[in-house]
Amino acid sequence: MEARRYEGKSLQYMVIHPDNYDPEISYPMIMLLHGFGASMADLAGFSPTIDREGYVYACPNAPLSFEIGSGQVGYGWTPPRGQGTEEDAQKAKDQLGTFFDEVLEQYRTPEGQVILAGFSQGGGMTYRCGLGRPEVFAGLVALSSSMPDPGTLITSLPDQRTQPIFISHGSYDDIVPLESAQRAKEFLEEEGYQPRYKEYPMKHEISQDVLNDLIPWMKDVLPPTNR
Repeated sequence: MEARRYEGKSLQYMVIHPDNYDPEISYPMIMLLHGFGASMADLAGFSPTIDREGYVYACPNAPLSFEIGSGQVGYGWTPPRGQGTEEDAQKAKDQLGTFFDEVLEQYRTPEGQVILAGFSQGGGMTYRCGLGRPEVFAGLVALSSSMPDPGTLITSLPDQRTQPIFISHGSYDDIVPLESAQRAKEFLEEEGYQPRYKEYPMKHEISQDVLNDLIPWMKDVLPPTNR
């Protein structure tokens, strides 16, 4: 697999090409949105575990930089600890929208051939950006995440609510309370969705048990290229 970095129109991003990448083939794509304090390289590390040959992976860098201690810099989609405003979130959503369009055109990825996945704050952006674009995103993944205020989402929900959604959360999460994921599940079900929801005996993380459930789900929702 090969990783390439780009200075995009709105965001920096990394694209991971599969083994034996053929630029003449239109691959399905998995987009991975990192959590607060991480970077575009964070979730990119899961790409070989998901599938080495059948997908292109796209990982944007969140737009805001923060010092996270010991001189280290991390990135976020909005300011931390509830300091962000709806305007901050909308700006990040707009930047991600530009990124989506840019990368899908760059790799000639058809609509409906993308899974959008995010961890923690990135999962919140997945809900915010993905629920209103089911024609683009074949499925959504929210890992250890909380959902934005449903009032900001409900007007963007489509009439047909069959988009597959995978939600995982740790029973011992000390960063994002478990109740946040439970409320997201309840809201989605009330609005007609049927999310795949599971709690795991873990903290704020992506465990091997999560991957064992998530990867087959991804391949069922969006099969990898069969070369």
